[in-house]
Amino acid sequence: MSSSTSSTTSGAGSPVLTARDLVKTHGSTPALRGASLELRTGEILAVTGASGSGKSTLLHCLAGIVHPDEGSVDYRGERLDRLPENQLSALRRTDFGVVFQFGQLIPELTALDNVALPLLLAGASRPAAQERAGEWLERFGVRGQESLRPGEMSGGQAQRVSLARALVTGPKVVFADEPTGALDSLAGEQVMTALAHTARESGISVLLITHDARVAAYADREVALRDGVVVDDAADALAAETSVEASR
Repeated sequence: MSSSTSSTTSGAGSPVLTARDLVKTHGSTPALRGASLELRTGEILAVTGASGSGKSTLLHCLAGIVHPDEGSVDYRGERLDRLPENQLSALRRTDFGVVFQFGQLIPELTALDNVALPLLLAGASRPAAQERAGEWLERFGVRGQESLRPGEMSGGQAQRVSLARALVTGPKVVFADEPTGALDSLAGEQVMTALAHTARESGISVLLITHDARVAAYADREVALRDGVVVDDAADALAAETSVEASR
């Protein structure tokens, strides 16, 4: 079983999240075949690769959303893959923030209530949660949209609300799965600029899943996932993907 752990960025902090030899199969289809990865404190790490290469599966394993079939995931020295679901849920409310391609905001809630929800689940009072949520909406340039529901927002506005929700609890790690995949280039640039600026300002580690070289350029370091294994030659993997898409 092959695996590859990329070199780390000069000046980055200590490891916050480490995956070793992850194997995950969906039915009879292998998604990860021994993937190893290290994310360091304050680092933005882009994981690229062709569609179906297992990028989202890797993120889900690292975030504790699914358990790998084999291998280990360490979060700040603790085996994440061995924690019971109640402890994993608690981590996702406090230490982890997740941003998905389509935001996954709750359609019945306003922008303000969507962002306040993680704080309410963590035990904050409604006035305190809404005040902090409003501050984060302002930080991401969507102040004034508090009363809008997701269906009333543009794609860029909804994704910035999603970012605010992911960051409102002060997480240590943000997992961003194709965060600009459903946006036009301008909205995508605005979202990535906001995410990168906030992460670097706050010392948050970001695991960024993307197939877009322009999005990966916001990262401090880039690796590729190929055949279920993390490799260092991300540029070659992207070039191969581009070539395949151009031939279709």
